Amino acid sequence: MRLDTALYTDEDMSALVATLLRSRGLDITTVPEQGNLGKTDIEQLEFATSVNRCLLTHNRVDFEKLHIRYVEASREHAGIIVVPQKNAYEVARRIGILVNTLMADEIRNQLLYA
Repeated sequence: MRLDTALYTDEDMSALVATLLRSRGLDITTVPEQGNLGKTDIEQLEFATSVNRCLLTHNRVDFEKLHIRYVEASREHAGIIVVPQKNAYEVARRIGILVNTLMADEIRNQLLYA
């Protein structure tokens, strides 16, 4: 049985990415859908962690730092996937490949690049 990864898009991710990933059958929610617009990066990661969702972002620098802080503090998160800013179709394609290749427990506590 496959453990699918639940996803959460950061504020900088296009809403179209979520729509495209949903159309592929993935479990995804967004910052606006959760009422989290304007929250800090750490608040976004804490929210994603609290609902056991892997965070998707284009913000490599800040989330690399947050991941390191989590590791140093022996804290866990459901994963962070950093995707370069490309068109929404390419972003969704990259994320789809990654989450269909790895199980949720393989993404957990990892900083991955798609």
